[in-house]
Amino acid sequence: MTLPGSGQAQLDRRRSAFDLDPGTASYSKHPMAQAQLSIDLAAIRANWRALADFSTGEAAAVVKANGYGLGIGRVGPALAAEGARRFFVAMTDEGVTLRRVLGPGPEINILGGHMAGDADQIRDADLTPMLNSIDQMLRHVEALPGHPFGVQLDSGMNRLGMEPAEWAALRDIALAQSPRLLMSHLACADEPDHGMNAFQLRTFREMTDGTGVPRSLAATGGILLGPDYHFELTRPGIGMYGGMPFADALPVATLALPVIQTRDVSPGEAVGYGNAWVARVPTRVATISAGYADGIHRALAAKGYLWAGNSRCKILGRVSMDLITVDVTALEQVPDALHLLGPKQGVDAVADAIGTIGYEVLTGLGSRYARTYTGA
Repeated sequence: MTLPGSGQAQLDRRRSAFDLDPGTASYSKHPMAQAQLSIDLAAIRANWRALADFSTGEAAAVVKANGYGLGIGRVGPALAAEGARRFFVAMTDEGVTLRRVLGPGPEINILGGHMAGDADQIRDADLTPMLNSIDQMLRHVEALPGHPFGVQLDSGMNRLGMEPAEWAALRDIALAQSPRLLMSHLACADEPDHGMNAFQLRTFREMTDGTGVPRSLAATGGILLGPDYHFELTRPGIGMYGGMPFADALPVATLALPVIQTRDVSPGEAVGYGNAWVARVPTRVATISAGYADGIHRALAAKGYLWAGNSRCKILGRVSMDLITVDVTALEQVPDALHLLGPKQGVDAVADAIGTIGYEVLTGLGSRYARTYTGA
């Protein structure tokens, strides 16, 4: 088969490359390997301990969304071993999974409250729903009389929880049932000077002062706002996993993506779908085994980088479902893997490049990575 024009020239060049010395080949293959996601459990424990020590009261641990994407089956026991005795998840199914992992003892709170059809699971797994409405309150006390619960209050975020008027109408009835906790959530805790923080603090106090029930307002950002926001229980979340706004957090996740092939691309040649990137100068391009099916957002192509040690390598063209192409021209030797997450680039740096937050980067990590855990 003969290809027309430059297509045949490219094919001939790449065929002949296999007869060249490996150091000068314009087209080469790398060992096939699975992408490696390494999670440092010791760092998660240290981050939780730092936030717990900063809290004036008890510190819980938020492990929703499968431990922020890092594996609730390993993250939960590590935090329990460090001393966490109260946990928060989003949904009842997550609570059931966590109970299987932790066994009896630790308190597991459901932020989504008591949803229809969840009564048996809440009872059997000994879960504590944070009730968000009058409907949830009625559902809970009718289906599980005497079973523990907490109440989530809306102090101004307008997302979950009972609004002040709703709580005023229900307060005496709810308090008569002896709730375990009264909680709310800050909308702008990542911005210390935002006026919303003081507004929500004042509203939460107005809604809860004099109840005699333990209170919780602060997640990671709220903890860093200071003791006025701590109350009896804080809820460390993203800071445990190495994310902002906890600037002193130890890095937790390392993600190494294997190089499948490298090739020399001549000026005028395009790389990837849609000819999205065209070489202006001779460029060595590495093809990486990972893509948007692995949680690497397509928007990363415009501004994103992978790292080879201390060297930054720009993503070229589009992020495909399973592949990324990267400029490795400056490297003396192309390694077997490049890093998306590591010492030089954490989750927040990746998030900044695509205009999102570290939470989304972590929780979007795909299931195809070979996961390893250290520091157990």
